[in-house]
Amino acid sequence: MTPDDRKYTKDHEWVLLDGQHAELGITDHAQRELGDIVFVELPAVGDRFAAGDRFAVVESVKAVSNVYTPIAGEITAVNNALENEPELLNGAPYEQFLVQLRVEAINGIELLDAAGYDAHITESQVVPRA
Repeated sequence: MTPDDRKYTKDHEWVLLDGQHAELGITDHAQRELGDIVFVELPAVGDRFAAGDRFAVVESVKAVSNVYTPIAGEITAVNNALENEPELLNGAPYEQFLVQLRVEAINGIELLDAAGYDAHITESQVVPRA
């Protein structure tokens, strides 16, 4: 079930906002599509990103996937546990943030609520009839 306490992107990232602070991670759908996650590359504390920038890389047995931030901000913390145990993302993607950041701007990226995100996943999995 998609938690309704956060916002989502169509690229399968989640954002948990708390005033001027946010946590960013990947959705359950993303981790299922990737398969077993074997490596996570995270930025450094103090790095700054604009909305739409790549801020992390998640590598699985199937693929390497870039992760993009839907909001602009400065990294204030990274989830260091993922360096040694990247598979934590497979077991609990909504409990494992990738980074925390201080929000500078939320604009230019469409954020969906849980119902909107679930609808997006359903629509993207429908195969059009010829």
